[in-house]
Formats: sequence, structure tokens, C-alpha cells
Amino acid sequence: MARLSWVPTALFVILALSFAIDVALAEKEGSLRREDCPSACKYRCSETSHKKPCMFFCKKCCDKCLCVPSGTYGHKEECPCYNNWKTKEDGPKCP
Repeated sequence: MARLSWVPTALFVILALSFAIDVALAEKEGSLRREDCPSACKYRCSETSHKKPCMFFCKKCCDKCLCVPSGTYGHKEECPCYNNWKTKEDGPKCP
């Protein structure tokens, strides 16, 4: 019986590592890479008359969420992180 005393410890370590991997994957919401953010934001902000602030906040949101909604307006439900990030006044942070 003394030989099997390492089994519960090994199972605990395996479960702890799998949990850590799941948490790390959950933090990366989108499928974009950080280097893809400028081009995705350029398209997202292409039709606004406020390009500089749109690009600034879009890049900031993309950097955090690794996701930019499709289209030039709306579709924020595609990226919950992007959609749910709010300003202090509870307004949308991401364009």
C-alpha cells in the first residue's frame, strides 16, 4: 500500500494544472493576435467621423479582449469582453 501513496498527489497535480490551463485559455477571449488589432480596428473605425478616438479605444479594447466585432458598427455581442467593458460613467468603452 505504501507504493500507491503518490497516486492521490499525482491526481491533484494533474487536476490543478488542467484548471490553470483552462483559466489561462478563458482569459484570451478572441482569436485575434495583438498584431492583427490595428487592421481590424482600421476597418471597424473606417466609417466614423471620429477616427482618432475610435482607433485609440478600439486598439485598447482589442489588446485586452483579442477580439473586434465584425462590421463598422454594432455586432458587439460577438465579443462579450469588448461589449461589457464600461467607462466610469457606465457607458461603453469600446467603439
